[in-house]
Amino acid sequence: MTTRRDFIKMTASASLASLPLMTFSEVGNNISKRSDNSKMIWANLLHLSTNMWEDHPYVKDHIYLKDYSDIVKKNIHRDDFKYNNRLEAIMWGMRAYRPFLVFDQTLWDTTLKQMADSGMNMVVIDLGDGIQYESHPEIAVRNAWSVDKLKAELDKIRRLGMEPIPKLNFATTHDAWLGEYGRMVSTKKYYTVCRNLIREVIDLFDTPRFFHLGMDEETAKHQLTHNLAVVRQHDLWWHDLFFYINEVESKGVRPWIWADYGWNHKETFFKKMPKSVLQSNWYYAQGFDLSNMNELTRTKVDFYNQLEDHGYDQVPTGSNFSNNFNMQATVEYCKKNIASEKLFGFMTAPWLPMLPPCSDSQSDAIKQIANAKKSFY
Repeated sequence: MTTRRDFIKMTASASLASLPLMTFSEVGNNISKRSDNSKMIWANLLHLSTNMWEDHPYVKDHIYLKDYSDIVKKNIHRDDFKYNNRLEAIMWGMRAYRPFLVFDQTLWDTTLKQMADSGMNMVVIDLGDGIQYESHPEIAVRNAWSVDKLKAELDKIRRLGMEPIPKLNFATTHDAWLGEYGRMVSTKKYYTVCRNLIREVIDLFDTPRFFHLGMDEETAKHQLTHNLAVVRQHDLWWHDLFFYINEVESKGVRPWIWADYGWNHKETFFKKMPKSVLQSNWYYAQGFDLSNMNELTRTKVDFYNQLEDHGYDQVPTGSNFSNNFNMQATVEYCKKNIASEKLFGFMTAPWLPMLPPCSDSQSDAIKQIANAKKSFY
């Protein structure tokens, strides 16, 4: 746990005196334990909001979208585009900013039921601008859920025997959902808005065990299609992460993040990252043989081992987005390489909009983690 003295020294040395001083709550010492609910986590990441990949309504053809060039040529950015298959639905629903909720209630209900039937026990919900927050209603897109609607859905999830966990991604690469506040990063107004949202969401979820803060892929490379690219570097990135962590921990909730910042900043990551923060390293390919990988891939997979060596609690994350065998391989690898007391469970991240053409893939993600769960035990 980072102490007040450590944090003051760090911010002072970075000449960040103009930024508000944030310190960690002592509550972090308590919530770093596994908690009363000691069951292994078998989670699915579902998207309510999809405004996390572009800050504009147009899909541009570039290196990351080269496989989708034919779809881009169809003017898929238009709101009236008729998507006919999974790939078109993904491009239309997730790779362009939409001022309205991209969501199908029937598929949502079906997915939750399939998860419960398969033995999954956690739903991580990417909320973004999909909620009419009472603290900041201006953030909500058209047709966003009301607070009452959210509470009803959370009750439904609990009745199905699953634990709902909130996620707000504060990485600048994925914060288009913040609207104008995404262009005020690290300002006094920004901190106020983020604090209000974190506190309100924790209350809406009745003080959940965890709060996923995202924080992945904050690089210029990952913002090539953005109109405005923003990257916090060095101590500013850490200052803002500590701010989010403090806000979450001060409410008695454990922060959770994607671990990929550590891929390129190992020494700093292990020096500064509090052990109270639950880590999700992620890797979506099939191969797990470190001796037969290029440097980038080896870095991703080996980070499970690095986190274990440094004593972090983990929820490894796989996906069926591009590989049908990744979840099984992820579970097998991490079971062998992460101590049982540090392995909190697993999550699948299908990265799909909640739209009918994606129903088969949503179901497949559930089947894969269900099969992996059986082999785990």
